[in-house]
Amino acid sequence: MTAEETHFKIRLAKSEQDLLAAQRLRYDVFVSELGGDGDLVDHDGRFERDQYDAHYDHMILVDERRDAAALDHVVGVYRLLPGTRAAEAGGFYCASEYDLYALEQSGQNLLELGRSCVHADYRGGTALVHLWKGLGDYVQDHRIEVLFGVASFHGTDVQALAEPLSFLHHNHLAPEPLRVRALPEHFTSMDLLEVDAINRPAAVRAIPSLIKGYLRLGGYVGDGAFVDRAFNTTDVCLVLDTARVSEKQLWFYSGRRK
Repeated sequence: MTAEETHFKIRLAKSEQDLLAAQRLRYDVFVSELGGDGDLVDHDGRFERDQYDAHYDHMILVDERRDAAALDHVVGVYRLLPGTRAAEAGGFYCASEYDLYALEQSGQNLLELGRSCVHADYRGGTALVHLWKGLGDYVQDHRIEVLFGVASFHGTDVQALAEPLSFLHHNHLAPEPLRVRALPEHFTSMDLLEVDAINRPAAVRAIPSLIKGYLRLGGYVGDGAFVDRAFNTTDVCLVLDTARVSEKQLWFYSGRRK
């Protein structure tokens, strides 16, 4: 963090005010901006929430120059659930889209990630770096071995996403021990184009920056996509074995050594 960015604080939500501000930001991004919806979304209050929120840790990026009383202070969010708490949450959120058997039977310490978003005014700056640093610290503190979670392409037209989905399938499919698979009733193939038919530069440009960030760290994608019509997205499941994260990358994201 530079001297000019001392107004940023990264921490877990510690009050109802923090949680409401996180849910307000999620509403602004996932509902107002991207056209999503859900059973527990509060359109009157402008809060995006679901039944899992009470069981998860909510990592927030706070800009202390903004008005906390107006629930305006949270400018970045990550929702986190260690595997040790999955049972009390009724299972992982991802389990409604993907078969997680391979991960759950691995015996490794798991962390599910989700609801990641950054305020529109803070994109393209260092906000995402601060969130990654906070996540790096969390992973170290909880001795996490495998991170996973769904990440989204905007829209539900799979054919319009054929190039990036096919690129991910051919180049970043998880190995069998980590290969989650979209549930049969929701399975949408990502193997839509032959390798030679993919315009690689165009495919890479079409991949959201969050997904590319995980791939740069050595992450994989599961088999199959999930078309989430309620959220107006096409989801892929990302899986990252922290053993693949290099010492240099770990130092950049958390400031710590292995």
